[in-house]
Amino acid sequence: MFPNAFMKPIRQSILALAFACAIPAANAVDLNCHGPANVESFHYAWKLRGGLSWIAGIMFPTTGVGELKTTYPSPGKNLIDSSLLITAQGKGGFYAYETQMDPSGARTLMTYHAYVWKDKSRKERTLFDYGSNVARLHKETPEKQWDKVDPIPPGSFHDVVSSIHYLRQNAANIHGPIATTIYSDGKSYPVIVRPAPRMVFSLGGQQIGASGFEVVDAPGGRKWPGGMKIWISDDARRIPFRIEIIQSMASLQLDLQSIDSCAFMQAAK
Repeated sequence: MFPNAFMKPIRQSILALAFACAIPAANAVDLNCHGPANVESFHYAWKLRGGLSWIAGIMFPTTGVGELKTTYPSPGKNLIDSSLLITAQGKGGFYAYETQMDPSGARTLMTYHAYVWKDKSRKERTLFDYGSNVARLHKETPEKQWDKVDPIPPGSFHDVVSSIHYLRQNAANIHGPIATTIYSDGKSYPVIVRPAPRMVFSLGGQQIGASGFEVVDAPGGRKWPGGMKIWISDDARRIPFRIEIIQSMASLQLDLQSIDSCAFMQAAK
């Protein structure tokens, strides 16, 4: 899920900047809807969790804020753009995921991720050319840039952000394990999407039930060195109350703090 260039110094130092552990329900969330009618904007506070997070904290930030933003089709624009921006308050640096999907949200058209931390930076964009059945990658670091062309992963697949969209859109229809593919750092990995334990969160003084889901490495094939969990409200808004992005030694847990723009997605029936 993280670029190899970013993870290498972490592994070398036995560190990991990542995402997750479940805790009791989050504090009440402010619902302050404004902005364009086709935009969703969820704001989070994040913290590093896990057995070795205290070691990671020596080199990397352990708390900060995040925003999950989605812009839905509007007149003259027929694609879905979604992003997850994670920053460490007062310490500079960021990690960003972006994706572009077709109007149904079923097909990932572009994936992008980038990070800046101290003297390290990297960005990578992949365009999926379905007409030619190829994925066109472009990567950049301060030292170099390069391009690569690979076959598009077979079957249905998602990147980090489009998988969040997929889970929100199909939450009511996921009752057991589903085999699919996650595309991360220019590679595709077989994964399993499955239900996780439910939780209850607070929103505007109300207690709201949320269904849990997790994306885990599938047996066989290339091993995905990551994982993800998400808790989504049971109502039609499909609010992502908590997002966990997991690595082997630590995890980053994002808990919802406010909802600024409320063009809630249309969930699948």
